[in-house]
Amino acid sequence: MCSTLWITLRSEVRSTDGKVVPVDRNLHTTDVRWRQWDDAGWYANHGQGTIDVVPGRENASIDFMSPYPASVLKLMVGFGVLRLVDQGQISLDDTYDYQPTTISSLCGAAGSNTVRNYLDASLTWSSNAATCAMVKLLHDRGAVDGLNQTFQDLGLETLQLKNTNPANGARWGNPVTMSSLDTAKLLMLVNGGLGTLWTAPNGTGVTAAVLSDASRAFFKGKLGDQGMNVALSTTNWCGAAYPAPGIPQLTPSRWIGADGTVTIPGQGIAYGHDVRPCNEAAEVTYAHKNGWVNNSGADAGIVKALPGKGGRTYVVTMFSNLGYQYVDSNRPPTGAENVWFTEKFAKLGKVIDDYEKRRYP
Repeated sequence: MCSTLWITLRSEVRSTDGKVVPVDRNLHTTDVRWRQWDDAGWYANHGQGTIDVVPGRENASIDFMSPYPASVLKLMVGFGVLRLVDQGQISLDDTYDYQPTTISSLCGAAGSNTVRNYLDASLTWSSNAATCAMVKLLHDRGAVDGLNQTFQDLGLETLQLKNTNPANGARWGNPVTMSSLDTAKLLMLVNGGLGTLWTAPNGTGVTAAVLSDASRAFFKGKLGDQGMNVALSTTNWCGAAYPAPGIPQLTPSRWIGADGTVTIPGQGIAYGHDVRPCNEAAEVTYAHKNGWVNNSGADAGIVKALPGKGGRTYVVTMFSNLGYQYVDSNRPPTGAENVWFTEKFAKLGKVIDDYEKRRYP
């Protein structure tokens, strides 16, 4: 069970004041009118959205255009596919032939692989092509509407994998929505816990049994094998003056070469910094998924202290409109080509982890 849920809600990119959102015992709020992200609304309408994510919130005290989740949406896809595994409709070792009837530049050409390998690529190094294949698999099985209804039934009302293209698994547009709060609750299910985690809208208790033990272990294991440690944590740049250090996580050995540097072959990125000193000083594991586009930067995961490093365990989720179109004023002119986020995210991650460390020494 997680000791803490951390979420962020920011109303404007220029704002220095956050918003505290009250939640009830079911980790739910009616005080926010969630709106779909819209570029035109952000730039031309003073950050005001026009399409409601959840109906009936006209009188909410906070009117908030929810940032686009970018590749954090792959958490929803993974959850949907693993639900099919638990239902016996597919197995992780089934081969899926991805045969798009129209080709998308996001997804690429036809291919074939196991479900296990597609999910691995989607979750550990954020392969868009692998994710498209899994979205198409969900469409092929007629499971997308059922997945969205499952989210509603669980009380995760802002999690919506809507309007994707059944022909190729692409079209990840603004109708795909996630809030920090509901993403944190989804990660609670992945992390597991005893008893009722919260109560669903129909009054039934929601437990970790929403996913089987095997599926939760697989899901959390892939998030723990994350190669893109570049937002709330920045260990891929261990020892660099920029970006700032974030959550002091252990970098998975899978990506570390003989020289100690991290390389992500699927992304074609070699980070060039020896991460072994940071691994020696690591205090936590961080099982997470991040995402980035020009107008979105996001990171969400499960933090757990390493043995002897304190007792903290918490879920942290961060969604922001601060994508790679925004650049820190102190960004160096060279050596930061693969830094896609403001280093303020890493500083935020460090502050949160320091706070949790003090709470659970």
